[in-house]
Amino acid sequence: MSVVNLTMENFQREVLNSDKPVLVDFWASWCGPCRMVSPLVDQIATENEDVKVAKVDIDAQPELANAFRVMSIPTLMVFKEGKVAKTAVGARPKAAILAMLD
Repeated sequence: MSVVNLTMENFQREVLNSDKPVLVDFWASWCGPCRMVSPLVDQIATENEDVKVAKVDIDAQPELANAFRVMSIPTLMVFKEGKVAKTAVGARPKAAILAMLD
C-alpha cells in the first residue's frame, strides 16, 4: 500500500474513519532524523497490507501538527478506531516502529 499524504481536508476520511490501524509520521523536509525514519515508514507501507501509513508535512499542514500537539519531529502516532493509541517522538529503528502497531 502506498503512503497517504495527509491534509486538513483528507485527515478525517483517511485516519479517523479508517477501518485499519493508521501509522502517521509527522515530519519536515529540513529534519535530519525525519529523513532517517522516512524510508522505514515507506517500507512498512509496502510490506504491511493490514496497516494504513500516512505522513503529515508539518510545514505544509501546521494545523494538523497543532491539533495533535506535535512539539518535536519526527513524531509517529498510531491511530486505532479514530483515536491515538500510541505515540513515539524521535528517530526509531524499524522494529520499534513495527512494535507500535501491535
